Amino acid sequence: MEIKQVKLGSEKQGNSLEKAEVRRSDFFIKPFLRRSNARASWQLLTTIVPVAGLWVAISRIDLTSLSFYFKALALLPILGLLALFSSRAFSLMHDCGHGSLFRSRRLNRLVGFSLGALNAIPQHPWSRDHAFHHKHNGNWEIYRGPIDVLSLEDYQAISQRKKLFYAISRHWLMLFPGGFYYLIIKPRLTLINAMAQFLWSIGRELLVALRNKNYGRAFVFSTRLRSHQSGYGDTFAELSDLIINNLVVIISWILMSRWLGPGLFWSCYSIVMTLSAAIFICIFYVQHNFKGSYANRTDNWRSLLGAVEGSSNLDIPRWLNWFLADISFHSLHHICDRIPNYNLRACHLHNQHLLKDAMTLRLVDIPSCFDYILWDSELQELTTIKAAHSNK
Repeated sequence: MEIKQVKLGSEKQGNSLEKAEVRRSDFFIKPFLRRSNARASWQLLTTIVPVAGLWVAISRIDLTSLSFYFKALALLPILGLLALFSSRAFSLMHDCGHGSLFRSRRLNRLVGFSLGALNAIPQHPWSRDHAFHHKHNGNWEIYRGPIDVLSLEDYQAISQRKKLFYAISRHWLMLFPGGFYYLIIKPRLTLINAMAQFLWSIGRELLVALRNKNYGRAFVFSTRLRSHQSGYGDTFAELSDLIINNLVVIISWILMSRWLGPGLFWSCYSIVMTLSAAIFICIFYVQHNFKGSYANRTDNWRSLLGAVEGSSNLDIPRWLNWFLADISFHSLHHICDRIPNYNLRACHLHNQHLLKDAMTLRLVDIPSCFDYILWDSELQELTTIKAAHSNK
């Protein structure tokens, strides 16, 4: 994909990057950085109240004398709406992680934690992990996207069985079991793993302190755990958030099960979380994995090109964009992640002359994005398994 405002020259062949004509300073952004507690509160209210109302509707339907079949039919649209509102809650949580929803850092932190609990995911560790993505977007040597994309070289080196597993595990249908795992299972497994490693680190430091007769060291735990499953738990603050989040989530599960009954609650909750996670994982994926996406090595990577060429914008219905909190205007979000979601559309429209050749995807384009699951480090581009086999 060639962007007229940014000259790439023969970069794909590994030559040095020509000086970009467009600079960050060319984008008119400052007025759109203004955060509004009133607008943020309204967004929060119009998300949380409908979620509560829809769960009440589920309880009322369960109390009716309708047959199981008609109850299930009546629940379908409610579960669909709950999944969309859950996706919106996740998008607002994402804004809190960037400190861009409310004016106050403390308020962003508090609301972000609450929205994380609503989606059963620890917000603080997630936002720190997400910040790594923003810092390195487009540098595929360091950051391999949300699904850990293999390089073409690594893919060709693995066995046929592993190649088949890789292809299946990256298929778009895996959004659903993957979504369930991402929200329901992973944070709980991570807590167990994190606590085990944390206790091990404490025990190790105690042994060292006793062996060296340095008893003061026994109470200084300078080295904290590192979870090998995700970025959750890399610092004491992340570990604390992980523990408190899990306590809140598990308590809410118990209370909801007592209110609705375990069968009804878990049937509905599992569907909602699975669909919700599938939506936002899908959106996140296609906004960075697509044909022509900027996919460079570290030596000639440019963050601005990573933002413009490495992020797609989505041409989707306005009602769907509302549920995604305007994250479809993704290039501007990567150019400056401090722009509140409620200013992104206006900021995009004001700067669209600088983005007119950036990739824009429609809903019909989304399925093809899931073919781009390999990184060709020589050509510095994303490629498909089919192309990899045909180029042998």
